[in-house]
Amino acid sequence: MKIIISPAKKMRVDNDTFVPLSKPEFLDKTASLFEELRQKDLPTLQKLWECNDEIAELNFKRLQTVNLERNLTPAVFAYDGLQYQHLAPNVLEEEALDYLQKHLRILSGFYGILRAFDGVVPYRLEMQARLACEGYKNLYAFWNSLLYDELTKDDGEVLNLASKEYSKAVEPYVTKDVRFVTCVFAAYVKGKLKVKATEAKMARGEMVRLCAENNVQSVDEVKAYNVRGYVYNEALSSETEFVFVKE
Repeated sequence: MKIIISPAKKMRVDNDTFVPLSKPEFLDKTASLFEELRQKDLPTLQKLWECNDEIAELNFKRLQTVNLERNLTPAVFAYDGLQYQHLAPNVLEEEALDYLQKHLRILSGFYGILRAFDGVVPYRLEMQARLACEGYKNLYAFWNSLLYDELTKDDGEVLNLASKEYSKAVEPYVTKDVRFVTCVFAAYVKGKLKVKATEAKMARGEMVRLCAENNVQSVDEVKAYNVRGYVYNEALSSETEFVFVKE
């Protein structure tokens, strides 16, 4: 089983806690994106990144100074969003960290797909960013089926904990021989089920941590977990979508 999650916009450098164990699979294509970004001026990049002046200047400076093969941080420690705070890799034991390296895959606009301990540098490039590269009009076209092929080359089950922006990079290529299950975390608001983005990010991170701590090997095993008060609802679920409801 493989678990897919989204990256976070906020990143950090941590060269002291753990050493990267591997390199990103598609580093050559990342290098192409890197050079494409470096050719653009600050106003163009700020528009592409859709961010404020401070964030734009920080990431513009990174593009001028960073080396894709030096000063690397293991991917699961490099991202600093809510999902990763609740995944809490810093408190996991060695067996659980080994599990993440084997089973967790982080989808990325810049790197394509990452193992937990692939070494990365800080960057800003969301999958939906309108960046043309190598003749492709956007990143979905640029990555094409590469991410799905890598994800499923030795596995027939995928637990999708990624946001729609990122799962869109692999879902169109799902074949009948692969079981692809999306987890939905929702709560009733005025009698209707709603997904609260912040709560969902926390729940996704906690679900990954539970999988790692319990050595989960099949998507069906996650049905047993209570994740931040979200409980599996069989009546609302299907073969391709597991719905967890907070009453």
